[in-house]
Amino acid sequence: MAEKVRLPINPSIPSGEQTVWADISLLLDSACKAIVVEYLLPTEEIDSNESVRGYYSSDANLRDGELIHGENFNLFAAMSALEIMDPKMDSGIVRRYYSVDEAIDSGAAPVPLSSDRTVDVQCVIDIMDHLLACEATWHKGHSLAQTVFSCIYLLKPDRTSPHALLHSYCRVIRATCNSVVSVVSDARTNEEEDLFTMTYGLPLKGDGDEKCLSMLNAVEETISRQLRACKAPPSKKRVVEDIEPLQTNPDLEEEFCKALLCRIRFRKHFYHALTAMKRPQGRGLELARKHIACCLSELDSILKSSEFLCSNACGTCEDGLEDRTTASGCQPIGFDASLNCRLSAPTPPRAIKILSWIKAVEYFQKLLHDLDILCSYSLDPLLEGVLRFVVEFQKFQPDLVARAHLQVLLVHDGKLYGRDPVFTVISKAAALPEFPKDHEIQNNEVLVQLGQLVISLLKILCTNAAWQRRKLGKILQDWRVSYMQLELAFKKEFRDISSTLIDEAGSLAELIPSTAIGHLSASSLCDKISKHILVWVEEQTYWIASRFLVLGFELELYSPNEYCMVYWYMYVVFIKLAEKTHLKMLTSHETGKRKAKKKKDSLKDLARDYQIPPGVLLLQCHIYLAEALTMFSFLQMLAALRNEHKVFPSLGPFNTEYERFNQHFELLQKASIPDPVTFFSYEESTMNAHLSNPVMHNCFKDALRIAKELRSSFSHDPERVAELRRIEQVAEHNGVALNLICRLGTLEPSLKVYFEFSHHPYFATVVVKRS
Repeated sequence: MAEKVRLPINPSIPSGEQTVWADISLLLDSACKAIVVEYLLPTEEIDSNESVRGYYSSDANLRDGELIHGENFNLFAAMSALEIMDPKMDSGIVRRYYSVDEAIDSGAAPVPLSSDRTVDVQCVIDIMDHLLACEATWHKGHSLAQTVFSCIYLLKPDRTSPHALLHSYCRVIRATCNSVVSVVSDARTNEEEDLFTMTYGLPLKGDGDEKCLSMLNAVEETISRQLRACKAPPSKKRVVEDIEPLQTNPDLEEEFCKALLCRIRFRKHFYHALTAMKRPQGRGLELARKHIACCLSELDSILKSSEFLCSNACGTCEDGLEDRTTASGCQPIGFDASLNCRLSAPTPPRAIKILSWIKAVEYFQKLLHDLDILCSYSLDPLLEGVLRFVVEFQKFQPDLVARAHLQVLLVHDGKLYGRDPVFTVISKAAALPEFPKDHEIQNNEVLVQLGQLVISLLKILCTNAAWQRRKLGKILQDWRVSYMQLELAFKKEFRDISSTLIDEAGSLAELIPSTAIGHLSASSLCDKISKHILVWVEEQTYWIASRFLVLGFELELYSPNEYCMVYWYMYVVFIKLAEKTHLKMLTSHETGKRKAKKKKDSLKDLARDYQIPPGVLLLQCHIYLAEALTMFSFLQMLAALRNEHKVFPSLGPFNTEYERFNQHFELLQKASIPDPVTFFSYEESTMNAHLSNPVMHNCFKDALRIAKELRSSFSHDPERVAELRRIEQVAEHNGVALNLICRLGTLEPSLKVYFEFSHHPYFATVVVKRS
C-alpha cells in the first residue's frame, strides 16, 4: 500500500460541492527539490555538501509510491483534474489566442483575406476545402467545436459581410450543420457518438441563415458571368467589358472561376438534398436524388481542380500530400482548433487530427451514394420488405448521417414512413383480417406495446453494428415477454370484448365487414386473431435472434474454435425460423383462399387488399432451409474434425467451452430462444459427429440443389439471386473440402485446415492446404 501524506487545509480557501481546493505548497516544494536534485545540481556537489544532501533528502519529500491526500481531494477529483503541462490534457499549454477578439486583432482572420485579389481567391478556396475536411471529420464523430467551428470566420459571422463570397459560403455551412444536427438529434442516433450533436454554445444558427441559398445563388450568378466573360470570343469582348473579373491575372481567371463554381454548387445541392430528404412521408426523395446526382458531379469537378490549384499555390504548403487538408496543399488561414477549448468548458482538451482533403472527398462520395440508395427506396408497406431493405442497406456500412436519415424516413410520428399506423403494419405482416380504423382492438394495451416494440426494432436496426447487436440481444426478452402477455390477453380480454361488442351491435357482421371476416363467431374470431399474431410474434423473435447471431461474424466476435457451437446455435434458430415462417404461410394461405371465394367478382378490392403471395413465403422458407442445411453440414464437419483430428480444440487456456457457450448465448438463453436448447444438448449433438457419416455429405448436396432450384424463381430480385449464389459457392467448396479430407483418411502433419469468409459474410469456407 502506498503511504499517504496528509496536507493541512487552509480554512481561508472556501470549497463547495462543485469545487475542490487543496494546499499543494508541499507538493510544489517537493517537485522543485526533485528538479534541482535531478537536473540542476551536480552529483559531486550534493555528495560533498552535507546540508544540501540533508535538505533534499528530508522526510518531507515525496518518495516512489507515495500519494497526495487531502480531506476534500479524493481519487475521483484527482482523475477529473487536468494534468498541467500535458499537451493532451492541458488545454492552455498549446494556445496562441485566449479569445476570438484577440485572434481577430492579431490578424488571424482578416477580411479581405489579402489585398492581392488573386491571393484572396486562393485563400477562400483553401478555406472551403479545409471546411470540407473539418465537416467530414465532424461526421466521423468528433466535436463540432474542434472541427467546423475551428474556423474563426464562423464564430463572428457579421465580420464577413463585406466579402460576399466568403459570407455566403459561411452561412450555408452553418445552415448545413444545423440541418445535420437536427436530423441526427431527431433520430437519436447521436447516442452512438455523444460529441456529435453538442453545439457548445456555438453560433450554429444565425440571423439570415434561412436566406443562405439566395445569397449563394447571387454569388454563383456573378462568378458564372465572370466565367462567361473570360471565355467570350474577341468579337463579344466589348459586350462583357463592364463585368469585373474575379482576380487580376487573366490567364488564371477561367480555372479559378471553375474551381469556385464547383465548390459553391456542391454546397447548394448538398443543402437542397438534406432539406428535401427531411420532408415527411418521403415526398422529397425524388427531388433529393436529383440534387445528389448534381453533388456527385460537382465533387468530380472539385477533384479535377486540384491539379490547377497545386500548380498555382501560394503560401506555406503542408508536408505530405496524404495529410493535406486543401486541394492546393497550402495551410488555410482563419482556423484555430484550440480556441474553443478555452471559450467552452465542455470542449475536449485533446487535439484531434483533421481528415485529409482527399479522404474528405471520398467520405462525401460514399455518403451521397448511401443517401442515393435511401432515395431510391420504394417505401415498401410490408414490414418484411422494410426489414430486408434495412439489412441490405447496412451491408454498405453507412455512416452516422446516412443512418440517421434512414431512421427518420422509416419512423416519423410513431408511424411507418409517417403515414402507416403501426397496427396496420402489424396486421399486414401477420395477415390479420381487416378492421375498421376506429376499432377498439387497436387500443388494446398489449397490442400498443407490441407496436412500440416494432418501432424500437426499426430504430435499433438503423444503428451501427456493435450498438445494434447489443440492443437486439436486450430487446429479445421484451419480444418474449410480449408473446406471453399476448397469450394471456387473448384468453382473458378479447373474448370479453368481442362478446360485449356483439351484444351492442346485434351481430358480428354489422361490426366487421363480411368481406374480411364473413360469418365467424366471436370465439372463432378471437382464435383467428390470436393464432395469426402469436405466430407472427414468434417468427419476428427468431428473426431477431438470427440477426443477433449473424452480427457476431461482422464484428469478429467468434474465434475459429468457437465456430462449431455458433453454427450449431444458428442452425437451431434458423430451423425454428423456417418452421414459424411456414406456419405463417399456411395461416395466410387459409385467409387468402377465404378472401378469394368472397371477392372473386371484385378484382379492384382484391388488388387493394393484396397480401404476400404464399409462393413467395414458401420460397423464403426454402432460403432459410438452404442456409440451415449449409450450417448443419458445416457444423457436423467442424465437430468431426475436432473429434477425430483434434483440429480447433475446444479447450482454451482461460475458460471452458461451457463458459464460452454462456458468454456468447447468454442473452438468447435468458429469452429462452430456443426453449429447450442448452449447452448439454449442443454437446450431445456434436460429440458423435464423424466424417464418414453419409448424411453430412448429402447435406451439402441438398443445400446446393435447393439454392440452384430457387435461383430461377428470384430472377427479378438480384439481391436474393446473389445470396443464393453465395450459398452455392459455400456448399460446393465445403463439399469438395470434405471429400478431400475423407479421402486422405487422416490429416498429415503438413496438411493445414483453416477457414475464410471469401464467398459469404458469415458462412465460412473450409480451406485445405499443405504447408
